[in-house]
Amino acid sequence: MFSNFAKLPSDGIPYPIFVYAALLPWGYFSRSLDKSSFSTVAESNLITKVYFPRIIVPISATIIGLVDFAIAFVLLLIMMAFYGVMPSWQAFFIPVFLLLTLLTSLAVSLWLAALFVRFRDIAAAMPLVTQVWMFGSPVVYPASLVPEKWRWLYDLNPMAGLIEGFRWALLKAPPPGMERIAVTMLFVSAILLLGMAYFNRMARKFADVI
Repeated sequence: MFSNFAKLPSDGIPYPIFVYAALLPWGYFSRSLDKSSFSTVAESNLITKVYFPRIIVPISATIIGLVDFAIAFVLLLIMMAFYGVMPSWQAFFIPVFLLLTLLTSLAVSLWLAALFVRFRDIAAAMPLVTQVWMFGSPVVYPASLVPEKWRWLYDLNPMAGLIEGFRWALLKAPPPGMERIAVTMLFVSAILLLGMAYFNRMARKFADVI
């Protein structure tokens, strides 16, 4: 219905599963940000009373989201069967894109979890940030609709390549290209390593600030 109303193309794939396949990684990513960002403050009693590697808190919050992902994945398989869309050999790449999505979620979450301890106002901005980020990702539209002049900005979004990757692996949509995935891996690796360093540095002050 939405596809007919908005006249959005979907690469020849039934629009409901076209969108739902993108919501798999995006839903996991956005929920991970939501849970992990506030995880250090939510576990303040434990952090102030017991010593343990603080980084475990946002990591565990990110990993827990895999349960919801698994449930959503089963629902997608049911939808694919209903529409007569069967996965092919590309489905073997799903674990790769899932791992990259997990690392992307953790990379951003580490920064937010550390910052939120000192800047609680971040909570008010998070819904708007995630909503804008979603519309900057190919969740409800294909990558082919992105204007060429904005392509450089689109390519900076790590979730864009991962969403395209999920659609390719599940629905045989156009592939994101190895260059895109390579850039995503390098970008996420840098953000993750810097995020770990920043989180561990800030973690020494958590007990005093919280």
